[in-house]
Amino acid sequence: MNKAEQKTGRMSSDLEQNIGYLETFFHGNFDIKFRNFKLACGTKACAVFLDGMTDRIEIDEYIVMALQREGQKDDVNSILEQILNSAEAEIQSDMEELCHGVLNGDTVLLVDGQDQGLLLGTRKWGTRGILEPPTSAVLKGPREGFNEDLKTNMTLIRRKLRSKALVFQSFEVGKYSNTAVCLCYLDDIVDKKIVKQVTDKLQKIEIDGILDSSYIAKFLEIRTHSIFKQVGTAEKPDIVAAKLLEGRIALIVDGSPIVLTLPFLLLEDLQSPEDYYERRFRSTFARIIRFLGIIMSVLVPALYVSAQVYNLGMIPLRFTVTILNSIKGIPLSPALEMFFVVLIFEILNEASVRMPKYVGMALSIVGALVLGETAVSAGIVSTPALMIMAISAISLYTVPELQNALSILRLAFLLLAGVMGVYGVLLGVIFTLNYLLSLESYGTPYFAPFAPLVPQDMKDSVVKQELTDMTTRPKSFRNRNSIRLKAEKDGKSH
Repeated sequence: MNKAEQKTGRMSSDLEQNIGYLETFFHGNFDIKFRNFKLACGTKACAVFLDGMTDRIEIDEYIVMALQREGQKDDVNSILEQILNSAEAEIQSDMEELCHGVLNGDTVLLVDGQDQGLLLGTRKWGTRGILEPPTSAVLKGPREGFNEDLKTNMTLIRRKLRSKALVFQSFEVGKYSNTAVCLCYLDDIVDKKIVKQVTDKLQKIEIDGILDSSYIAKFLEIRTHSIFKQVGTAEKPDIVAAKLLEGRIALIVDGSPIVLTLPFLLLEDLQSPEDYYERRFRSTFARIIRFLGIIMSVLVPALYVSAQVYNLGMIPLRFTVTILNSIKGIPLSPALEMFFVVLIFEILNEASVRMPKYVGMALSIVGALVLGETAVSAGIVSTPALMIMAISAISLYTVPELQNALSILRLAFLLLAGVMGVYGVLLGVIFTLNYLLSLESYGTPYFAPFAPLVPQDMKDSVVKQELTDMTTRPKSFRNRNSIRLKAEKDGKSH
């Protein structure tokens, strides 16, 4: 086979020509290693691998040394069947596929006189341990979390769902990154229409590289410019397994510890994995607190400004006197004062996140205490404004997943309150609710089970029922098997 024929992607039977093709393809990169050696029968061979992504011991002992010792035959079929013990091995004649295998961490074995090569699974690289995610800490329940390795994350899900119905579909996304993306679902529960919709979207993605699962989420969202996320995220295998059991699908992206889930409901952000390991009374109380936290984080600063500017009669008399005494001499208007305090808190928050861990903690304490006290003493802001902002900031983190959206809403409501007072706040609430009611995620209403009202799914909403009472899967989104628990009647299951 000549060079013109090799450009079509087919291997040549000439070893030197194949090596030359690989060297040209990889632009002479120093981390692409070519290990030339001879088989026991004297035939020339070459092992090609990517240094740093392969198991060097396996290459040396189980490939090179094994062939030098036992390689009496030089055809790739005999080598594969009689000599090599690799769990993952494939005969391949397409040069593009062989090059792609090298970039994935596999080893390519080329033998002189053979127009086929062997693609051997020798992947090995350092990965982060299986630790508890910092954003999903629990007192009760599993503590293991995903890491950046695709196969490790797949295994963690397999350990939770040891069923033949668990399906993994593989895709590669990204022109240069060739990132592995795994679609996961339970075949006898999930709605196949949703699987096809997501599959079609994945196959249509054309981008240079995928560096994290958040890249994929942007392509899966129905409204890409919305401040509300429309794709669920999870960092723990028990959460993903629970969603799969409800009929959702999961997307695992190589290099990301965050797994995506679809369809997504706004209610999911009110739920915590620990809710399902606690008694229903404690879980319900915690969800009510989170719900109140959402309202307080967005509305309390706006209502304070609107009451102070336009509707002072809304505030109790004693509190009014306290406020009037506190704001005496403050050069800023109530709206500008609150905007200034919000800005300071946002700057402190951003700085504490970006700075080294222990310095960030010290910065938060110094900023909150020293800067706040100094601002009050200097007469720039009032004590009630700081207290209102502190309540809003703390409430914001009762639902961390909604932090970004709620921060933007808080500013929007402050602007409406400063311009239109309480009426502006009410208009903002109406517009926000109307917008949420218009959203959907793959045929599933975003605000379900509240709108439209799904009585069956209210068992796991703000008020949570016991696990034994939730006998059916959620009806807010489509699935093919509604029964998940056989209820007991008179002591007998039916």
